[in-house]
Amino acid sequence: MTFHIAGIGTALPPFTAHQQEAAGVAARFAHTDDRRARMLRLLYRKSGVRTRRAVSVRGGDQPLEERIPYYPPPKDEHDFGPTTADRMRWYAEQARPLALQSAAAALDDSGLRASDITHLVTVSCTGFDAPGVDAHLIEQLGIPRGVARTHVGFMGCHGAMNGLRTAGAYAGADPDARILVNAVELCSLHFAYGWDEEMLVANTLFADGSASVVGFAEGRSPAEDAWSVRGHGSFLMPDSAEAMTWAIGDNGFRMTLSPRVPEAIAEYLPRWIEDWLAPYGLATDAIRSWAVHPGGPRILDAVRDALRIDESELTISRETLRDYGNMSSPTVLFILERLRRERCPRPCVALAFGPGLAVEAALLT
Repeated sequence: MTFHIAGIGTALPPFTAHQQEAAGVAARFAHTDDRRARMLRLLYRKSGVRTRRAVSVRGGDQPLEERIPYYPPPKDEHDFGPTTADRMRWYAEQARPLALQSAAAALDDSGLRASDITHLVTVSCTGFDAPGVDAHLIEQLGIPRGVARTHVGFMGCHGAMNGLRTAGAYAGADPDARILVNAVELCSLHFAYGWDEEMLVANTLFADGSASVVGFAEGRSPAEDAWSVRGHGSFLMPDSAEAMTWAIGDNGFRMTLSPRVPEAIAEYLPRWIEDWLAPYGLATDAIRSWAVHPGGPRILDAVRDALRIDESELTISRETLRDYGNMSSPTVLFILERLRRERCPRPCVALAFGPGLAVEAALLT
């Protein structure tokens, strides 16, 4: 069943961390010598990120290290920063208002009222809080208290794609469904102290943000030129369980990203995506817009080369990474919002990757 998109809204924390300054903070928190400090500066420079928004950053003219109150300087090399319990408390405080902002924006864009919503799908992998974002949205927006609620949790960067799939299932089951999907991630709450080689890349890339989508089933008449989700695809790549992982540690969640990820994409993505598109009568060369989640510059390069698509098709993905960092699950919705706003041609394929290594795809027309 087709899911028509009526509105998209996005939200960002108010304060920015510039990548060059973040590299200096990371070097001090990692207890680096000169060689490691140079390595960190190179990692941050090659990340494809220029600025990031984060709830952990405050405003002001002071150096960045003085504007991150959640993260006091380490006492010694055995200090790994705030506990996971502390970070989850901050998540509960900060995720709710950010989610509310993007949900309100999506409703405003859609022309629907909060009281019209029949189904609510929330998405997050960076925190656990109950009653949490869903209850907050119901209370603050005036969504009916009998709304059908579903939470998509801990699925990583492709979580919003799973949220859209859930919305599509609701739309298929109920022609009167009016669905709000909200994705909110506070990746900055999992900043890792020390020289943690598995987290170094994550520290350079991840950021905070929220995005929401409002839509309805095929039985209603969409607005002229509405974007519609026509189908979904999912593929768990073989022999890739360790390529990307997301686990709960004592001092935050731990993200690992293997150098093998681009190799797996090159090996498995082209054949799978052609097989997935075939029943729709399409091939990759018929896709006119791409919304590729920017897990990092090498992932974007791997998708470009594997699918033989023009570099220009990844401009919005790269600019989103450059300006906002990798916000995990909301990021692909930020890209879709811009494609939609700029009236980019369709059909469009949205792609995102997550632990497994898994790929989630959506076809939009």
